Amino acid sequence: MTAIKHALQRDIFTPNDERLLSIVNVCKAGKKKKNCFLCATVTTERPVQVKVVKVKKSDKGDFYKRQTAWELRELAVVDAKDANKENPEFDLHFEKVYKWVASSTAEKNSFISYIWKLNQRYLRKKIDFVNVSSQLLEESVPSGENQSVAGGDEETLDDYQELNTREEQDIEIMMEGCEYAISNAEAFAEKLSSELQVLDGANIQSIMASEKQVNILMQLLDEALNEVDTIEGKLSSYEEMLQSVKEQMDQISQSNHLIQLSNTNNVRLLDEIEFLVNHMDLSKGHIKALQDGDLSSSKGIEACTDAAEALLQCMNIALRPGHDKLHAVKQQQHLFNDLREQFARRLTNHLNNVFVHQGHDQSATLAQHSVELSLPKHNPLHRDLLRYAKLMEWLKNTQCEKYEGLTGNYVDYIARLYEREIKDFFEVAKIKMTGTTKEGKKFGLHGSSGKLTGSTSSLNKLPIQGGGSRRSQSSSLLDMGNMSASDLDVADRTKFDKIFEQVLSELEPLCLAEQDFISKFFKLQQQPSMLGSTAVDGEEVDGAGPSRHVSVGGERPQSATSEKEMVRLMMNKIFHCIEVELNNLIALGDKIDSFNSLYMLVKMSHHVWTAENVDPASYLSTTLGNVLVTVKRNFDKCISNQIKQMEEVKISKKSKVGILPFVTGIEQFAELAETIFRNAERRGDLDKAYVKLIRAVYFNVEKVANESQKTPRDVVMMENFHHIFSTLSRLKISCLETERKEAKYKYTDHLQSYVIYSLGQPLEKLNHFFEGVEARVAQGVREEEVSYQLAFNKQELRKVIKEYPGKEVKKGLDNLYKKVDKHLCEEENLLQVVWHSMQDEFIRQYKHFVGLIGRCYPGSGITMDFTIQDILEYFSSIAQSH
Repeated sequence: MTAIKHALQRDIFTPNDERLLSIVNVCKAGKKKKNCFLCATVTTERPVQVKVVKVKKSDKGDFYKRQTAWELRELAVVDAKDANKENPEFDLHFEKVYKWVASSTAEKNSFISYIWKLNQRYLRKKIDFVNVSSQLLEESVPSGENQSVAGGDEETLDDYQELNTREEQDIEIMMEGCEYAISNAEAFAEKLSSELQVLDGANIQSIMASEKQVNILMQLLDEALNEVDTIEGKLSSYEEMLQSVKEQMDQISQSNHLIQLSNTNNVRLLDEIEFLVNHMDLSKGHIKALQDGDLSSSKGIEACTDAAEALLQCMNIALRPGHDKLHAVKQQQHLFNDLREQFARRLTNHLNNVFVHQGHDQSATLAQHSVELSLPKHNPLHRDLLRYAKLMEWLKNTQCEKYEGLTGNYVDYIARLYEREIKDFFEVAKIKMTGTTKEGKKFGLHGSSGKLTGSTSSLNKLPIQGGGSRRSQSSSLLDMGNMSASDLDVADRTKFDKIFEQVLSELEPLCLAEQDFISKFFKLQQQPSMLGSTAVDGEEVDGAGPSRHVSVGGERPQSATSEKEMVRLMMNKIFHCIEVELNNLIALGDKIDSFNSLYMLVKMSHHVWTAENVDPASYLSTTLGNVLVTVKRNFDKCISNQIKQMEEVKISKKSKVGILPFVTGIEQFAELAETIFRNAERRGDLDKAYVKLIRAVYFNVEKVANESQKTPRDVVMMENFHHIFSTLSRLKISCLETERKEAKYKYTDHLQSYVIYSLGQPLEKLNHFFEGVEARVAQGVREEEVSYQLAFNKQELRKVIKEYPGKEVKKGLDNLYKKVDKHLCEEENLLQVVWHSMQDEFIRQYKHFVGLIGRCYPGSGITMDFTIQDILEYFSSIAQSH
């Protein structure tokens, strides 16, 4: 075992700076005997670490390997199994129990003894030794007989050191002095032993020689022991005193803990009380303002507003757990509920009275606006009521039912007021449109104040005036074509345009101001400034969440979209008469003059566009949009009526046609429309109407031309399409560019057709002769052989030419000029244009005839009796003579 111990120390523990103190050969209990070694070791470096190491012999050789190591402090229990009988089994309780069987009981006891010593020295007796013989433990105590052994062990444990360099040198010198120190170790050991005995004897003699000093030393030791006993007594008394002080300090510490706990509780209680006092205490001034505050003056309203906000904050405070069970808290909540109910009732009654009085005061100012085309301003009313805006928000967040009732009352009062104002305003507008009250009777107006009693249906029965001071109720392209520019009632149309614009201009700010007031006063479409939760009728409403709002129809919107819908519903109820009155006014304007729909379409479109830019979802935008549909329908109806009247045109069979009235009318209409629609938003509607009208004009011009008996068809087409072309070229309407080109083509085509048809008559026989010549050539006869044809020989040609001397040609052209003059109308002034075209065509025919004579009758010397110069003189002299 000693050899194994040295081998393990050398191979395993020395490289790791460890010393092997004890070793036991063991195997695991209950299994095949695979022997291993449990080793108790300590480190050579401080702090000392004590370990139990399991070492196993390798299967493939004679060397050992370290398998497992446990810190000794991890060992909880050492169980020797039996303290009375010899038993090689024992257990070590680390993180789990390891059961071992030692090779012998002596090795087990030796190992356990070392473990006990290490526990005593390094672990302060932390390990429990179970079933271990007390005798075995006593033998390990360093006292009595085994003092030297235990001391040696302790010295071995504590004072073991390796040889230093000097010691190694001394040993080497001593071994060099003995020649057989290496060859004969036993002799060297005996020599050393004998020398050691000699030294021990010398030491004993020296000690015996110093007996006196020993006695003195022993006496000193006895005195020292007595002094130690004295010190131990004092230390014992000090320990008792310290124990007493410790008990007193423990009592003081416990007392301090109770005091600290009491202080903590007091601080927390004070915090709770301060929280309740700071958040649930309403000042006397606020209570007085809520109970008796003046709601008429600005100062009183401000005081009531501050008090209402303070009350809402007190009611919305989030109580901590347990607060609601306090009697004082319940009393405060009851007081707050009473104050809220009382103030909400006062505020509601006061605002209802304000609505009624303001309505009466506003009605008193209607008389001064009855003769002027203007609406009374509600800015003073709005300004007075906006002082209560924050109180309305408070009412909305706390008393929804009263808020709903107040909203309904305001709508009822203000709707009746606006209805009176708007009806009077529109009556004045209708009187101004129709002129004096006497003239207004023609349009269904009667009474001293000129009030309208008829509805839109009665306007359809308006009489058509014949030749009075006013035009008929409906204008048409035929009327415009039959009247001169001075006859057109431009002043009336301008007057209507201004009145209609003034009506819209008065309505627009009125509606916008009222909608803005409703949004601000009733706190709609805005983020609430006073948030929180408050109890309403026993229910808790979280002010931080979606507020409960009121709608006229009884709905409670939960979002900004619903609030906008609520504003729209309120505006619809307040201004329910605007759309009806606007439609009546539009119907009246349409009956006065159907072309007024052009003015109304432009003005209404502009105001709709403006309103949509401000707020597309506003009441004004929606209402004007609905009315715009009616205006657009009237405009389309106006265009359809013009087309229908074109189709019903009848021409005189005894007089020449000339420029058709609807052709002149489309010119006047276009000039009027271009003036009205300049920079208008709805130009597209006019462009579509242009196309419809011009197509209808083209169709009906051709229809009249086909039915004309007095005037040739080509003349009717030529003159009217020339007029249309001139008009479109002058006005430069981009959407009618295609129609302009078509008009030019038709005018040119029919001019050419008329010229060719007319010129066939003055040289009729000559024309027929050369048509026969061209027919022979077309049949295959060569041009130079035509003169051999009996009907077309030179003699026949000379005979035909003799029938058209220059004098006769001039006479025929003069008769042609007179005939053309009878066909053409004077207002279009196309006679010279047609005459010049005839001159060109006559010269072209003359050149054609001369060319045929040269080709078909070469060398015959046959020529016409007049030249081109003569023709130019004929045409010029005839034109000048007329």
